[in-house]
Order: sequence, then C-alpha cells, then structure tokens
Amino acid sequence: MNAEELAELNVGENLDQLMNLDPRGYGVCRILYEGSRKYMGEPIAMRCAKVLDSTIKKDDLVYIITGFVLMPHKHAEMDGIIGAMLLARMLVKVYDAKPIIICPKECDNAVEKLADVVGLHLYEKPNKIKTMPIAVGRILFTKNSTRAEEQAEDIMKTLPPKAVIAIEAPGANCKGVYHNAKGFDLTKLEAKTDILFKKCKDAGILNIAIGDLGNELGMGAMKEHLQKYVPYMEKEGCSCGCGEGSASEVAADYIITATISHWGVEALISAVAWLHKKPEWIHSKEMEIEAIKMASSCGMVDMYGWLEYAIDGIDLQFHVNLLELMRLCIVNALNHFELCKDWYDKVIEKNYSM
Repeated sequence: MNAEELAELNVGENLDQLMNLDPRGYGVCRILYEGSRKYMGEPIAMRCAKVLDSTIKKDDLVYIITGFVLMPHKHAEMDGIIGAMLLARMLVKVYDAKPIIICPKECDNAVEKLADVVGLHLYEKPNKIKTMPIAVGRILFTKNSTRAEEQAEDIMKTLPPKAVIAIEAPGANCKGVYHNAKGFDLTKLEAKTDILFKKCKDAGILNIAIGDLGNELGMGAMKEHLQKYVPYMEKEGCSCGCGEGSASEVAADYIITATISHWGVEALISAVAWLHKKPEWIHSKEMEIEAIKMASSCGMVDMYGWLEYAIDGIDLQFHVNLLELMRLCIVNALNHFELCKDWYDKVIEKNYSM
C-alpha cells in the first residue's frame, strides 16, 4: 500500500461511517452495513465510485431507477428521487454522460421540477436524450408485471445503457411481492423496475443498488444476512402472509447500504469527487435545501407520510450538515496529504491491518 491508497481507504471509511450514522438509535443501519461491507470487501461507497469511474465515459447512457410509493396516501417518498436527480447532475458534470430517470408516474412532476433545481434539461424522446447536452431523460415505468417485460426490452433496445443504478427502488421478494418497511403488501402500487434491473445485470451491464433496509431493489445480494438479522425480512416475517418475508430477491453486483438511501447517494458522489480531487463537484448545501423543499412541494412524502422538509424522519438541517461533513472530510484529506506525508509513510511501515 502507498500513501495515495491509504488516503483513499480512510476517506472511504469516513464516508461509510458518515452515511451510517444512527440518529434513530435502533441499529438497523449498522446491521445492514456489516452485511454489505462483507459482500463488498472494502469501503463500499468508494468501491462503487471506482467501478463507476472506470466504466462511464462521455455520452454513455446510465439508467437511474427510483421511486417507492407508500401507503396510505399512495405518494412516492422523498428518499430516492432527490438523490437520483443529484446523482444525474454528477454524472453529467463529471463524465458528460446521459442519465435517464426510470420511475413510477407518482414521481413525474418531481423529476420535472428537480431537473430545474439541479440545472439539467429534461427530455423524454430518445433522440433528444442522446444528442442534447446537459440533459437528463425520464421514463415512466409500468406497474403491470406482464407489460414490464416488454417495456424493459424496448428500453434496452432503444437506449442501451452502460450502467444501471437503483436508489431506494422497490424490490420484490422471491414470490414477486413488494413490501413496505413493516412487511405490508405494496405490489399494486409499485413500478416493476426490478425486471429491467435484472435484464441489465444478466446482460453484463454494470449494476449498483443503494438501499437502507433490505426490501429495496438489489439488496438480495445479502439476503441471508437480512433474513437472519433484520425485522420483517425473515421468512414468514412480513405482515402480508406470503410466507417469504420482505427481503428483495434481485441481487446487485455492487451495493451501498446507508441509514437513509439519500446519504448513500451523497457518499457515492463524494467518493467520485475524491477520486478526481474535485470537492467542488459535490453539490452545494443551498442546492440540497432547494431540492428537498421542491420534492416536498411536488407531493413527495417523508417515510412517515408527512408532507414536510424531511427524509426518513430526519429533518432538513441534519441532511445539510451531513453533506457538509462529507465535503469537509474530502477537503481536509486533500489539504493535509502533503503536510502529513511522513505520517502516511510511518503508518504504512507499521503494517497495521484493520
């Protein structure tokens, strides 16, 4: 290991720890992180950033799948859609890529308004997505399982992607049932985007999934861990009686787990900024605030159903402060690299292994 690798390792550890802070105090995020870290083998946000960075080039299409619809109001939740649009901004800014948001109809208005917030031009026609600069696409995905197969094939044929990233998207269990956090059946409410995700994975396309409980698309990568340690994930643990629990069946090749999926997205963005030594590529706290307020005004709800400036029960100021901590961890590591060069060398000499 050299000094650059040691710095990358510890910046990655910082980002993982920040995105898994536990303000609620019941520890599920750390249970998830144990499983995802074992699956990934190294700091998870940084590993996903590296594989994304080595894959995406100018004009590459990237699917971003999101949109979890909640009962009883049947609105999509805040978590997922905001991070999807901020990630789309990063993909355009860093790689000049072509992100395409794939979501249920309940996210339609929020995608349109958030595109303005993050500074991207929104298009729906495939030729526009491919040819226009500073652009993001939007595709509304069906909730009909039979139609989903056909739509997925059509999308991949017309707009073949270089990568697919799922963010707080619903994932069906092995019986095709979609559940909420407490194991109730949401199958009729959810877009069947896991069918598209799996087709991408089977085609050898880079696939990354971000989740915060285990019922999200892609979290089947650690299904055994989920069923052993996370409430409602075990067989017969859900509340709908399907007999297979709430754990998602589809397994992503690369996963990020965080206390809130939004924080996982921001850790991924921050890790990409670290790789390029460009902390200014992380969106501003002002954009974070505006995006959260805009999503709420578009009808996106907090995890508990409130139309307020919160994500998963955590208020706006907490999100802003956490984003700033991620940014400062990168800024300070860059500023101290030469100043602490002898310390890097001495630590490496000691050959300590965590």
